[in-house]
Amino acid sequence: MKEVFGRRRRAEEETAPVVAREERPAPDPARENGPWDAQEGYPEAERVDLGGLLLPIGPGFEVQLSMAGEHIDGAVVLVEESALQLHAFAAPKRSGIWEEVRAELAREVGAAGGTAREQEGPFGPELAAQVPAQGQGQGLQPVRYLGVDGPRWFLRAVISGRAALDEAAAAVLEDVVRGVVVVRGDDPMPPKEPIQLRLPAEARQAVEQQAAEQEEFRPFERGPEITETR
Repeated sequence: MKEVFGRRRRAEEETAPVVAREERPAPDPARENGPWDAQEGYPEAERVDLGGLLLPIGPGFEVQLSMAGEHIDGAVVLVEESALQLHAFAAPKRSGIWEEVRAELAREVGAAGGTAREQEGPFGPELAAQVPAQGQGQGLQPVRYLGVDGPRWFLRAVISGRAALDEAAAAVLEDVVRGVVVVRGDDPMPPKEPIQLRLPAEARQAVEQQAAEQEEFRPFERGPEITETR
């Protein structure tokens, strides 16, 4: 969001003593990469509109949505042998929550029998973890936990699979994170509450059409029956 400041009239500037002029810091340079906030200018790209997230897509991408009860709370991007999980949360207006969340994740990983160490990544501090793989006897698998504090939101990204160790594979998913746009909205939300997502318009239309077709055509549903008596 851009702020517009009033300018002093030229005559006033000329008559005011130099020592009385207010020193104003130079504006921060425009960022080159995201994640972006929906209220700021962000570069155009091919993105899937998930409501709370505008998700960049590329060739070979498969996008899945994760559910929390009846609500969609996250997105998963699958690329070859790698996966990127994305979840957006509400955050306080004046402070970020990644430091707190990072500590919580490290404790959870340790309690589950894994390990986690902090390292510097492309978005700042992150966690390089070894977490128990799903299924018994599968051992540990590498995972990277990334976090980005935005204006009144927090974006958590989890990289797993080949990209957790391979820099070239990781670069593809890191670019996805850089291109994400978070749509926080103006409604009040407590910190750490998930920003809900929704199906893209095309997917919603397909689901509604499929439901309508199933309603109209039910070949195995018993309808009114006529019994003939002779």
